[in-house]
Amino acid sequence: MAKQGRSTVVPRLRFPEFRKATKWAETTLGSEATFQKGRGISKAEIDPKGNRLCIRYGELYTRYGEVIREVFSRTNAPESGLLLSCKNDVIVPASGETKDDIATASCVLLDDVALGSDLNVIRTRHNGVFLSYFLNGPKRREVAKVAQGDTVVHLYSSQLGQLPIAFPEKGEQQKIADCLTALDEVIAAYGQRVAGLMTYKRGLMQQLFPREGETIPRLRFPEFRNDPEWKEVKAGTLFANRSERGEDALPIYSVTMTDGLVKRTSLDRRIDDLAEAAGNKKVLRHDIAYNMMRMWQGACGVARVDCMVSPAYVVLAPKMGVRSDFYGYLFKLPQMLRLFTAHSRGLTEDRLRLYYQGFSSIPLPQPDVREQRQIADFLSALDTRIAIESDKLDALKTHKQGLMQQLFPSPEVV
Repeated sequence: MAKQGRSTVVPRLRFPEFRKATKWAETTLGSEATFQKGRGISKAEIDPKGNRLCIRYGELYTRYGEVIREVFSRTNAPESGLLLSCKNDVIVPASGETKDDIATASCVLLDDVALGSDLNVIRTRHNGVFLSYFLNGPKRREVAKVAQGDTVVHLYSSQLGQLPIAFPEKGEQQKIADCLTALDEVIAAYGQRVAGLMTYKRGLMQQLFPREGETIPRLRFPEFRNDPEWKEVKAGTLFANRSERGEDALPIYSVTMTDGLVKRTSLDRRIDDLAEAAGNKKVLRHDIAYNMMRMWQGACGVARVDCMVSPAYVVLAPKMGVRSDFYGYLFKLPQMLRLFTAHSRGLTEDRLRLYYQGFSSIPLPQPDVREQRQIADFLSALDTRIAIESDKLDALKTHKQGLMQQLFPSPEVV
């Protein structure tokens, strides 16, 4: 029941069994919790064979979500200097690089875990899993708003204590926590599926293309197993340098490291794009465009439509017997990136440039065009499956965010 003198609120979405239950009691976090500060565990004190499980604040950004059931780090730091967790503790970083990052909460469901410095530790009689979802959802902006600093952002327990918040009865807290935890388990399963497919693709590519110094791949499709070794030719015999000027009617594309050659939105276009428009290069469908300054990192893509790119790109026009999508995959392999680096010009890493002249002298494998097509089509089908699973994962994450906005009262009323 809500305490006398406190206002009450209600979320937009409640489970059927709680629709006639008491409204959520509005209060402050400081009225419902006590706060402690984690104690120092340096990076040097992390020991895989340590006798004490531990959590350092940086791991909240990289290894943990709203619920911590398993801890990955250990330490042998002196016991007398440690703060140990109580099951149901909610931990929030006390410092970080940005205000958005610092608004990150996790509930520790284990006793006696050492909690490192730069962690705010929230102890409450309420459901800690419920509270961590609440802080990471509708309350995230409010937590970020009270943090202080620019270069280094700090969040103090006194600021967290003043945070307005509302709690339902414990049964409803548990129901919400269980619902979101179950959804997170589905999200994690899809995430593992996507990661597994990407790992499978990377391993497969290492076998479908010859290793460094070899001329036959470890894995060939049955119809090519009796074919001769792949011949090696200079890149200039496979790709011409397309230097035609772009046309105003063509869209401007650029390369991303994850999606290849993609259309730039109007928001991406800067003033210098307009000034250099006359120097933009034409790209025809099936050409490969690469960024001269980042080709050694794999910044290239196969054009799916006619378009144009900035003068910072080299446009490769495939010659007879060349499948661009096959070479698009080849160019992402680690051994190819090392070759691109070796043929780039520049005194320092940030000034490396791979001009067409340097690219044209690089030795490249050239299997029969039928085998090129088979490999490219197979990897493309795998990419399609990865994209489908990734879209499902993104949809689940979006669903979770929308659900959290409805299962908790909106910030405007709390």
